[in-house]
Amino acid sequence: MQTHFPENFLWGGAVAANQCEGAYDADGKGLSVQDILPQGIRGEKQGVRTDTATPDNLKLEGIDFYHRYKEDIRLFAEMGFKVFRTSIAWSRIFPNGDEEEPNEAGLAFYDRVFDECLKYGIQPLVTMSHYETPLGLAQKYDGWRDRRLIDFFLRYARTIFTRYKDKVKYWLTFNEINSLLHAPLTSGGILTPREQLTEEELYQAMHHELIASALATKLAHEIIPDSKVGCMILGITIYPLTPHPDDIIKTMLHDRETLVFADIHARGAYPSFILNEFREKKIHLHMEQDDETILAENTCDFISFSYYSSICDSAHPGDAKKTGGNLSQGYVNPYLKASQWGWQIDPKGLRYTLNRLYDRYQKPLFIVENGLGAKDKLVFDEKGEKTVEDDYRIEYLNAHLVEVENAIRDGVEIIGYTSWGCIDIVSASTAQMSKRYGYIYVDRNDDGSGTFERIRKKSFYWYKDVIQTNGGSLKRPEEYRII
Repeated sequence: MQTHFPENFLWGGAVAANQCEGAYDADGKGLSVQDILPQGIRGEKQGVRTDTATPDNLKLEGIDFYHRYKEDIRLFAEMGFKVFRTSIAWSRIFPNGDEEEPNEAGLAFYDRVFDECLKYGIQPLVTMSHYETPLGLAQKYDGWRDRRLIDFFLRYARTIFTRYKDKVKYWLTFNEINSLLHAPLTSGGILTPREQLTEEELYQAMHHELIASALATKLAHEIIPDSKVGCMILGITIYPLTPHPDDIIKTMLHDRETLVFADIHARGAYPSFILNEFREKKIHLHMEQDDETILAENTCDFISFSYYSSICDSAHPGDAKKTGGNLSQGYVNPYLKASQWGWQIDPKGLRYTLNRLYDRYQKPLFIVENGLGAKDKLVFDEKGEKTVEDDYRIEYLNAHLVEVENAIRDGVEIIGYTSWGCIDIVSASTAQMSKRYGYIYVDRNDDGSGTFERIRKKSFYWYKDVIQTNGGSLKRPEEYRII
């Protein structure tokens, strides 16, 4: 069937080091903030954290990608991946974050991972900091509240750019950078509890990350001239609950909480609306003399984002119900269904988001997270082999990819698509295994039991066909049941 996806479209999947690698203390690795959050983002919001790594944190072992990466990448290649998004665990390279010299064993591990990808023609898309701030930086400096982290991050950036300059061309600086406002420990390594932080302190920490991101972009372009460096934002699509003008304005203001960070990355300056807000709230950011120039001269090459669902907002919600979600909640849209975790399913919202971002920035876009978390059930197929009949996942992904194609037809420039958790990994939001996203089932349970066996789901073969046909096998609206 005819397809509008460009021939060079990058099909693939995405994971994060802290959710898949395990081996939390192997080969000189230091602890990260993830190792003290046994209940994930949910636990951070509830104040559940420890002083050191705990046995009930599934992320300590993850899915043992550290030892099984060859098997996993071979499976990705079998599906036909063109790109694999993963992250480098900062504390594998600099165990405490502030060392002068890197850990060679950590560097060598990622050499092996990237080499394995390239062997199959898979381009690595590497996130430099994906909720993995070294715990040492959190304990010693309170994370990104301290400007000194910029220099530590740049030392780390120079190290990995120099080491992998011939292997990695696509880079992301900070994962979902705007999430620091919602989960400062997970996102920014800030040990001070959220309720004790002022808005000024949060935005100051954000400013430090933004400067670090811009300077890392500059470094990448110097060390790897043909590199492409993107920002990565938490993509929250918000609709007004009603056409009431108050709801429209409330939604506009809420939407700016996301757009401000894309604005700074893509346009190189703080937008006027956030500066006005700072003045009204008497928020005073400390900026060094060259900070504005650094932001202006080192904008991102492309914009990447996560998209799972949409929410509604209202100035007068009345008895409207709240949605589920990890980092941002809103009100339930009565026209949409929801996942088992209460995330509203909105494929057309992805088309809307792609058009909105491209209209605003005129920069290439990369969808680097999208997927359906669900409780999968292992069954036996007609050949007696184990599998998961995850038609619900196929339906979700198919519907979203059709809308990606529609956005391309609208004129939006899209580099690629990496569905989240292409192999089952430990959930960031709940630190569970039972919230599964992958095309590949991993035999591991919430209680830590399991064999780590990898099992192809029905969606594995579906996605393989989608990639092989460059989207031609997708079922268009007249062929599938609307979610």
